[in-house]
Amino acid sequence: MSLHSGVQQTILPEPGERNILITSALPYVNNVPHLGNIIGSVLSADVFARYCRGRGLRTLYVCGTDEYGTTAEVKALAENCTPKELCDRYFAIHADIYRWFNISFDIFGRTTHELHSQTTQDVFLKLQNNGFLEERWTNQLYCQQHLSFLADRFVEGECNACSYPDARGDQCDGCGKILDTLDLKNPRCKVDGSTPVVQETKHMFLRLDKLQPKIDAFYRQSAKKGAWSENGKRITEAWLKEGLIPRSITRDLKWGIAVPIAQYEDKVIYSWFDACIGYISITAQYTPEWRRWWHSPDDVQLYQFLGKDNVSYHSVIFPGSQLGSQDDWTKLHHLSSTEYLTYEGGKFSKSRGIGVFGDTARNTGIPADIWRFYLLAHRPESGDSEFNWDALISGNNNLLLKNLGNFINRVLKFLNGSHYEGVVPEYTSHKEASLDVLEEDINALLTQYIQELDGVKLRAALNTILRISQRGNVFLQSEGLDNKLAMSQPLKCAAIIGYAVNLAHLIAALLAPYMPDTAQSIQNQLKTKPDLIPDVWDTKAVSPGHTVGTAALLFRRLDPTKASQWRDTFGKQGLKKDGPKKEKSQKGGRSKADGIPIEKACLAE
Repeated sequence: MSLHSGVQQTILPEPGERNILITSALPYVNNVPHLGNIIGSVLSADVFARYCRGRGLRTLYVCGTDEYGTTAEVKALAENCTPKELCDRYFAIHADIYRWFNISFDIFGRTTHELHSQTTQDVFLKLQNNGFLEERWTNQLYCQQHLSFLADRFVEGECNACSYPDARGDQCDGCGKILDTLDLKNPRCKVDGSTPVVQETKHMFLRLDKLQPKIDAFYRQSAKKGAWSENGKRITEAWLKEGLIPRSITRDLKWGIAVPIAQYEDKVIYSWFDACIGYISITAQYTPEWRRWWHSPDDVQLYQFLGKDNVSYHSVIFPGSQLGSQDDWTKLHHLSSTEYLTYEGGKFSKSRGIGVFGDTARNTGIPADIWRFYLLAHRPESGDSEFNWDALISGNNNLLLKNLGNFINRVLKFLNGSHYEGVVPEYTSHKEASLDVLEEDINALLTQYIQELDGVKLRAALNTILRISQRGNVFLQSEGLDNKLAMSQPLKCAAIIGYAVNLAHLIAALLAPYMPDTAQSIQNQLKTKPDLIPDVWDTKAVSPGHTVGTAALLFRRLDPTKASQWRDTFGKQGLKKDGPKKEKSQKGGRSKADGIPIEKACLAE
C-alpha cells in the first residue's frame, strides 16, 4: 500500500540512466516506533528519496513491517491475542504514524504477504541447491514447563560480555553484542520465568564461512564506490576480521515462513534471514515487474537506511544470501547507518512512559514539519545524539522562525505592500554589484547542498539551507529594503525584491525533502509550482508580472516554559540537571555539519 492518496503511476527504472532504489529498515510490528526509530531509518530515507525525486531521478522508496519471528509471538502472548491479530493492529498503527510524519513511501508493505513467503523460500532453496546451506544438530534451550524449544527472543539472561542482566537471546542491549541463547548466564524462559535446560535439535545453517570470500570482495568494492557511513564500514570490517561462521536460519516456532524441505514441518525460517528479503518481496507487491529493480545491477543503485544495530544484516547476511543464490541481484550501493538518539540523557521506554513516540508526537500540537526539522538537525550521524525539549523549542524559535521564516515572510509582505500590491516588478534590467555577489554566493551554497545530499550528508545539507536563508536576510538588511528605498531608488528596490522572491522560490525546492508541508506553504504563498532542484540558481524563475499570494507565517513561536510541561508529560527519567549534553563524534570531538554547529547556522555567513 502507498501511504499517500491519489492514483500513482508505477515507477520503473530506465536502462542506461541513474535509477535509485531506497529502503529503510523494516520496523518490527510488535511496538510503536519512537523518535530514535523514526530518524534512524524511515525519516532519513524519506529525505533522500524526496531529494532524488527533486533531482528528476527515477526513485522507488520501499518499506513495510517485519511481522514474523519471536518478537511478534512474545508480544502476542503478552497481549493475549494471535500473532496475526497483533500484526494487523500494529501495521495500522505504524502506517498511521508514518502518514502523519509525511513519509513518502512508494509502497509500505508487509512480510506476512504470500509473495514474501514465495520469495524467501525461493532464495532459501537456491542457497541449498548451491551448497550454502547445511543441516546441523545443535544444542538449544528447552522449557520443561510448556514443553517447547525456546527461540532467542523467548530467552533472557545475563550477557556473558558485559553482565547486562536483561540481555536477549539474540543480542545484548547493554553492549550491542550479537548473542546465542547458550551464551547467556542464568537464562530464563520469557514465557513463564522458569530455568530452561539444554536439548538437541536440528536446524539449517547458512554457510557464511564459505561465502566469506565473495562477501569480502563485495564489501571492498561497494563500501568504497558507494561511500558507506563510517560506522557501517567499521561494524562490517569487525565481522569480517573476526571471521564469518555458519548461522542458523530456521527456528522452532509456529509463527513464520514454512521451511520448504521435508522433515522441517514443525519449524519456520528465522526472521533475521527473511526480513531483508522483504525489500524484494514488497517491491513485488508494488509491481509484477519488480525484477527490473532487483535484477538490474548496472542500472539501479540501492541505498539502504538503518540504525547501527542492523548493519550486519544488511552488509553481510543479506548480500551473502544474494551472492549465494547466484542470481544477478541489485546489491547494496550505499549504506547509511545512524548511531542512537537518546531521550534527555536516558533511553526511550514505552512501558515506563519515557520519551516521545510516533503516536504521541502529534499530541504536543507541534506540527510534523517541526519534528522532522529537529530530528534531521540532530540526526546521529557520527555519534549518539540526544533529544532535548529546550533544543527543540530553541530550534523552532531561532533557526526557523527568526531565520528561515523571517526571510520568506519579509519578502512576501513587502511584495504585498502598497508599492507592488502583490505583483513582481520588472527587475531584470537593473544591475547592481551586490546582485552578482548574491548570485555567486547562493550558487556556491547550492553546489554544496547538492554535493552533501549526493553523499547522504543530511545534517550538513539542512545546515546549508539555513545558511542560504540567512544569506537572504543579510542581503535584504545590507541593501536596506524598505519603503524609503522603494520611493528613492525604485529600480534598485525592484531588483532587490525580484532576486529575493526568486531566492524564496529556490529555498522552497531545497527545503521540500526536509519540510514538505512548509515548502508547499511557501509555494502556495508565491503562487508557484514546485520546481526540480537546479544545478544553478535561476534568478528569473519567478518572472516580472507574476502575482503572488498573501503572506502567512510559516512558523509560530513555541513557549519555552512548555519544556517543563512536556517533560512531565513524557517522562523525566534520565534527565540531566546540566541540560542537554553536547554531541560527540566517534573520535571524541564535537560533531559538526560542514564545520559549523547546526545551532549556529543562522549566524554563519
